[in-house]
Amino acid sequence: MSSSSTEKKPQERKSVFTTSSGIELKRAFTAEDVGDVQIGDAGEYPFTRGVQPTMYRGRFWTMRQYAGYATAEDSNRRYRYLLDQGQTGLSVAFDLPTQIGYDADDPMALGEVGKVGVSISSLRDMKQLFANIPLDKVSTSMTINAPATILLAMYIAVAKAQGVASNQLRGTVQNDILKEYIARGTYIFPPAPSMRLITDLFAYCKTDVPHWNTISISGYHVREAGCTAAQEVAFTLANGIAYVQAAIDAGLSVDDFAPQLSFFFNAHNQFLEEVAKYRAARTLWAQIMRDRFGAKNPRSWQLKFHTQTAGSTLTAQQPENNIVRVTLQALAAVLGGTQSLHTNSMDEALALPTEKAVQVALRTQQIIAYESGVCDTVDPLAGSYVIEHLTSEIIKQASDYIRKIDELGGALPAIEAGFVNMEIQDAAYQYLKQVESGEQVIVGVNQFTVEENSERDLLRVDPAIEAAQRAHLAELRASRDNSKIAELRAQLETAARGTENLMPLFVTCVEADMTLGEICHTLRGVFGEYRPNVSI
Repeated sequence: MSSSSTEKKPQERKSVFTTSSGIELKRAFTAEDVGDVQIGDAGEYPFTRGVQPTMYRGRFWTMRQYAGYATAEDSNRRYRYLLDQGQTGLSVAFDLPTQIGYDADDPMALGEVGKVGVSISSLRDMKQLFANIPLDKVSTSMTINAPATILLAMYIAVAKAQGVASNQLRGTVQNDILKEYIARGTYIFPPAPSMRLITDLFAYCKTDVPHWNTISISGYHVREAGCTAAQEVAFTLANGIAYVQAAIDAGLSVDDFAPQLSFFFNAHNQFLEEVAKYRAARTLWAQIMRDRFGAKNPRSWQLKFHTQTAGSTLTAQQPENNIVRVTLQALAAVLGGTQSLHTNSMDEALALPTEKAVQVALRTQQIIAYESGVCDTVDPLAGSYVIEHLTSEIIKQASDYIRKIDELGGALPAIEAGFVNMEIQDAAYQYLKQVESGEQVIVGVNQFTVEENSERDLLRVDPAIEAAQRAHLAELRASRDNSKIAELRAQLETAARGTENLMPLFVTCVEADMTLGEICHTLRGVFGEYRPNVSI
């Protein structure tokens, strides 16, 4: 990095201080500002202070590093490295073709194989991904949505091949299609069949994979798209309400599936608001599940969540600054009571992270856990006037949004009407204006800039892996029993036109070496593909 500086004189501090949600921050807060939020104790309704009575005094959160790139063999090597470094759970990133149901040799996959995650087209790939990793000993999170049922079927089949029963498996599939329609875009099928696949997975896991979290209802991506902290809570819980109602409508009892629901939140920059955000989300969800849905099991009232630090806050300029950003965001997640955490690597604004950058990100969690002392008592910031005030205000704002969404008919009609997208876009635009005007300082970007050396040690994905994946698929198709594949495709088409639970058939299909793309193309023929309404 050059010592030459183009630094500007920082602006005077603003006269009005607000959070991302527009909540005004006074010069100082007193007991009169706390509000009327029901707090209770940790492990007790409404779980504002945490879902376990002892929280991190009992055990730390699961330390996951989201990883996946190139081939299954490359990613497996990274997973085993991370486990050797003290990571306590796996988190799988899939490439774009896998996320939208295309095999690596499909023309639609051209140029994208292995670029932003690992390429998985068949059970053989999945077996390689988890080679020498005992699935009864690790917890695995898979960020996969539209084809979540199929990837979970592959995971179950890999476990079976290892001699591990499905009732021993622990982990999560994201399986959250509504936020794909809102913010992320990796959807395949229209809403109705997509919701069927989700509830099929709920019902199957209840009996066959009872320790699996069947959905990770995600606010992370709507926050990355630009919404505020209060909107993140509101839109995430509104989607959660839609999933719960869909499962009930499909004939499931709320207490049979609700304990296996999980959530996924962002850890953004405004430290105090982020801590309050998690406490507010827990409180609201407990009220929703107990009072709206009549859940009787206290585990059904608990909002358990994974957190990832905010990718949208990482800067390509002065990337070492990202270590500080990630540390503060991770600390907010811990003080907010997360059950699982991924810390982004400093170089992710430039490329997939190197092993060195990943190690620093993991060490960040470990230093918070073992050296900071913040885990030695439950909910250390409880009683803070500003935290309690922010918690109360976020609950009020999120509740107002949920009421508006209910008036529109629920999350899906609100999405289809464009309400949610417009709210996110408006918030993102307001933030962008603040950055461009300099009102919001981004260190190293619009203030405190320096000339930098562009040469950095970055991870590069070899483009030759696409040809190798195509060759592997050609060999697979030549060596398997293709008459069996044809029978299963016909059976799958018939089942998709009916109402039976598709999960057992997915397991049978992947064990016969039917590929992800073949299964998804069969379903496309029955369900169709989602096409968003676009207006100019």
